[in-house]
Amino acid sequence: MEQYKGILENIGKYVTLTNEETEKLIAIIRTTKIKKRQFIDQPNYVCQYRNYVVKGAFRSYFIDNEGKEHTVQIALEDWFVSDFYSYITQTPATLFVEALEDSTILQMTYDDIEGLCKEIHALSEYFRISTERAFAFSRKRALSNLSLTAEERYLELLNRYPNMIKRVPQKVIASYLGFTPEFLSKIRRDLASKS
Repeated sequence: MEQYKGILENIGKYVTLTNEETEKLIAIIRTTKIKKRQFIDQPNYVCQYRNYVVKGAFRSYFIDNEGKEHTVQIALEDWFVSDFYSYITQTPATLFVEALEDSTILQMTYDDIEGLCKEIHALSEYFRISTERAFAFSRKRALSNLSLTAEERYLELLNRYPNMIKRVPQKVIASYLGFTPEFLSKIRRDLASKS
């Protein structure tokens, strides 16, 4: 039961599951070890799993027509990571989802979750809430990208997720913030000289 502690606590922040409902949820979870640089989603394949990060770090990204990588999500412990559009619509993925560290994830298939959500209202409510929160965060990030300076975007990320800045490679952070690693280095130097 210890291996499910994180996800059960996450669920418990929003809804209450009975012991029987918890057992049914645990029955559909598969624990998977992922090596650094291994992909759990790739373009042209339908995303089959909702992945909860127990340990490790991931990034979701796409490659544009010029071959440039654009990171759209970074996920650490206690976060879900997948090509969510592919997962929700059950259509081919457009994102790569890659492990940045050796990681452990809990995987639940689309069909298993859909079946359980029809049976367990609280679980359906939890996934609704977590999807809405992910959408709200995505919208806030889009607005930040449009309204904040590069330095402000970096500081916002640093203040909100200081652990992420320490663990994730600088080139991934830069890609996530929409600029080059060299420009991120300049921002960091400028901030260091101000303090």
